[in-house]
Amino acid sequence: MATPSVEDYIKAIYKVQLDSDNVNAQDIAGRLKVSAAAVSKMLKRLQELRLVDHTPYQSIALTSSGKKMALEIVRHHRLLELYLVEALGYSWDEVHVEAERLEHHISFLPTR
Repeated sequence: MATPSVEDYIKAIYKVQLDSDNVNAQDIAGRLKVSAAAVSKMLKRLQELRLVDHTPYQSIALTSSGKKMALEIVRHHRLLELYLVEALGYSWDEVHVEAERLEHHISFLPTR
């Protein structure tokens, strides 16, 4: 099971990749507001989990498993935002932060 921190990093890498083909540790550190050392440590963990391909001081890329996880996290986030608006009466400008908190509590179902 992925931790909220792993999910945050995967989502951050995915979002940076949408804007740029070259994702580096500084991009991730800036997006998550963490130190370069924290990013380096997490990249090692993400490699062990086979979620990213990364050689130190080079570009970071999600593996197919990492991309699948990122898409699932983003999907959960968007569904939560929709639920908060439609079922609970939140306004659209209120839902992002709450969806960020809740997205880590939805389990991933294995795909076949």
